Amino acid sequence: MKFQVLGTLCAEIDGKSIVPTAGKPRQMLSLLALYPGRVVPVSTLMEELWGSKPPQSALATLQTYILQLRRRLGSAMGPDTPAKEVLATRHGGYVLAIPSDCVDVHAYERRVAEGRSAFEAGDDAVAADRFRQALTLWRGPALVDVRVGPVLRIEVMRLEESRLGTVERRIDADLRLGRHTELIPELTELTARYPQHEGLHSQAMVALYRSGRQASALEVYRTLRIRLIEGLGVEPSPRVQRLHQAMLVVDPQLDVVAGPRRSSTFDLYTA
Repeated sequence: MKFQVLGTLCAEIDGKSIVPTAGKPRQMLSLLALYPGRVVPVSTLMEELWGSKPPQSALATLQTYILQLRRRLGSAMGPDTPAKEVLATRHGGYVLAIPSDCVDVHAYERRVAEGRSAFEAGDDAVAADRFRQALTLWRGPALVDVRVGPVLRIEVMRLEESRLGTVERRIDADLRLGRHTELIPELTELTARYPQHEGLHSQAMVALYRSGRQASALEVYRTLRIRLIEGLGVEPSPRVQRLHQAMLVVDPQLDVVAGPRRSSTFDLYTA
């Protein structure tokens, strides 16, 4: 049994897809898959499907969707395992009774946690490897082919923020391993995609500086500053300003890989 939400919605049992074609049942399956083994209250499901103003027939319609999902489960699993045991009714809600390892988001989060532990312990090679493993589980934006309501929208935002944070931590580990030159193309793309993201710009500055491209590193700062002033009316944060100043004076600390307790290149010049 395999469920994937980090990209297009995929749900397979023995190679047979159980993903509904209709929009609202797809939303329900997505929400249930995000919480394997946990009861999702009826109120949460109704909020996802209809927002704050469900129709009078909402409960009956919800039950119909559950029956439709169970039929798809039963068709894929065969007669040996009742679908009601997999998509089970509980007091006040429903639960997708499957191991969390069946859902890609939980495998992703486990690898991220392993990467963070290795990173904090100073084992940068293991950290970079675990973060890479986690990121390879993504096949595109989360639930990219599902029409999301208010509940799933928050989950998708959380996952996308986690993905970006994992990219940052992986880059930090790679910088500490001396892979600055190899990172420049990726950071060039990321800073273009996230034009006001100070952490990514700081990483790009460090990668360029350590590659002997001080002028390019300073240009990254100048571009970021213009974007922040014109877009938000603010200067770069004190940390980024201190990093910029360190590059102007050729601070030798910039040539030293961060110590094992540094959480991010962004914090290299934290107060």
